[in-house]
Amino acid sequence: MIPEAEFVGYTPNNINRAKVQTITDASPVADPPINALRSAAYIAASTLLSMTQGLGMNLVATNIPQIQGYLGATNVEATWLIAAYMAPNVSLSVALIKIRNQYGLRNFAELSIAIFVLVSLLHLFVIDLQSAIIIRFVSGIAAAPLSSLAFLYMLEAFPPSRKRTIGVCLVLTNISLAAPMARLLSPTLLDIGQWQGLYMFEVSLALVSFGVIYLLPLTPIARAKVIEKMDVVSYVLIAIGFGCTAVVLVTGRLYWWREAAWLGVLLAIAIVTITIAVVIELNRERPLLDIRWIASKEIVHLAGTILLFRLAVSEQSTIATSFFQNLGLMNDQLWKLYVVMMVSMIAAGLSCAAVMTPERVPAIHAVALIFLIIGSYMDSQATYLTRPPEMYVSQALIAAATALFLPPAMSIGLTAALKRGPNYILSFIIVFLSTQSLGGLLGQAVFGSFITIREKFHSNILAERIVPFDPMVTERASKLADAYGGMIADKALLKAEGIALLSQQITRQANILAFNDAFLLIAGISFGALVMLLADTSTRALLARRHSPATVPIS
Repeated sequence: MIPEAEFVGYTPNNINRAKVQTITDASPVADPPINALRSAAYIAASTLLSMTQGLGMNLVATNIPQIQGYLGATNVEATWLIAAYMAPNVSLSVALIKIRNQYGLRNFAELSIAIFVLVSLLHLFVIDLQSAIIIRFVSGIAAAPLSSLAFLYMLEAFPPSRKRTIGVCLVLTNISLAAPMARLLSPTLLDIGQWQGLYMFEVSLALVSFGVIYLLPLTPIARAKVIEKMDVVSYVLIAIGFGCTAVVLVTGRLYWWREAAWLGVLLAIAIVTITIAVVIELNRERPLLDIRWIASKEIVHLAGTILLFRLAVSEQSTIATSFFQNLGLMNDQLWKLYVVMMVSMIAAGLSCAAVMTPERVPAIHAVALIFLIIGSYMDSQATYLTRPPEMYVSQALIAAATALFLPPAMSIGLTAALKRGPNYILSFIIVFLSTQSLGGLLGQAVFGSFITIREKFHSNILAERIVPFDPMVTERASKLADAYGGMIADKALLKAEGIALLSQQITRQANILAFNDAFLLIAGISFGALVMLLADTSTRALLARRHSPATVPIS
């Protein structure tokens, strides 16, 4: 959740007379002096909050196979832990901004972290899948304010002119680091205490965050009564719609889209509730969301750009890791790859913070897309013998693309919203968060389903070439069966074992080919996005040149 007042220096009580100086003034006001030690403390606090929220979300998602064993559940059943977390989490930022403005920033921060600590402690008492799902649902609610606090603390560290550049770059980089860091830390935490080991660590982070928030107060903002009755109605409808959509995206490819009727029911509920919310908001004098502005050409274009990129970068966190898991490698064997990702993200995030200006946004986005094209194409050449070191360069490029793309996109949206007024900030936040949270889930669902379909396709092609009486097939199956020759005396059973092992190799090869197809698809999508970006930039430049006043020669 992105706070609005911190960007421009106004509070709800002086909105009408505040000048958005960082955007509209011809001569920008000099920044007040900043204490370096204080800034460092707030940057560290923001990083801690980002890691606390991000690890809480990703520790379960990255360890489903281990957790399902502890809870005595199947993989499909354990995936409901992710769905339960995301269902409330994807929409809560809509409500939190007004809650913060009405009840005060200090109260908001203290209560938020206290609830998160309590919910984190509850994870230590989980004994079965049902209780785990309930607690994960509550955890999704409790964790939502932490991303807001992470933004607030990072922005507190910088003067107004640096909030939408350096501040945004650093906090988005921190949030992106959570996924690889969760995979990096998971093996050690599981060795220490299995399920409880994961959450003992999260509880520790939550307790430290609790102390930090009390020691480092945020600059208070004036309270104002901003919540209306119809806001509650609209939010409930949006929450139901977004929640149902999140559940469908998480579980759809596991139950398969057309096999489970209840998936269609949830989608119908989502469509109806969001439609009703839109109708209500269109007919309100002071809407929670400005639907007309959200549907404008400028914002639709921005939302489409962010969503497209979010779909593409989901390759890093899902497809690449799943590829190695298909080869039998686990998180503890991939730790160097995750370190490479994190180092690349940090370097790209700092570079973006150093060079980002409104004029350079198209260039930064072009570089991010080029990195994504190169990295994804390199990954599409993977084989059965590919190991993590051979993907260091490609995954570093994709990680860098993630850190480079989002901050400029967010800065563009904030600038557009601030030009229209403070009431548009909330509308932009919905656009941004929807493309990030729901877009991430959509990316996993789309590419996960694509890989499943392509695996079946390649399996059928490969299976057609396996003729039982082919001498080469017989020889291959015989060699595979030799490993069990000392344990199985029956020749017919030994031959069947060889055929079974050969079938497993065919399935594994089909999966590798399917992953390569997914990598290549992402490279193609990124190339198409780059072409559209260059065409749009060129068109804007030509139009600007055509409409610029003619130069009058000096006599």
